[in-house]
Amino acid sequence: MVFGLAGTALVAPAVVAPTHTSAAQAAVYSTCTISRCSAARTAVTGWSSLGWPTSSGWYSWPYGNYNYTGGTFQNREGYLPTATYNEYDVYSRARGASRDAYRIVVNRSTKVAYFTPDHYVTFYKL
Repeated sequence: MVFGLAGTALVAPAVVAPTHTSAAQAAVYSTCTISRCSAARTAVTGWSSLGWPTSSGWYSWPYGNYNYTGGTFQNREGYLPTATYNEYDVYSRARGASRDAYRIVVNRSTKVAYFTPDHYVTFYKL
């Protein structure tokens, strides 16, 4: 399934996402001041313009690259406040390419967004 995106997408080198996060490693910060926060904010604008899709799938940008949303973020470890969340890629890539570790996680009700540059090990509130 492919969907269209309006706006600007970002391209970055792929970073392989870890498959497991230990509770001892997780951290949540109330603000985002690290170098990739601006890219995460741009991604928030793009996904917001689509109304925060909740279905997993590839979404196309006008210039030919794609972003992926994996659907629901489970928050199984309870790092974030209790809520229902969806997760979205920050950086675009060729359709079907491996996903990197950069995600935004968005509260479905409040639309509060968190940036995780390391696949759910660290969260920065945007």
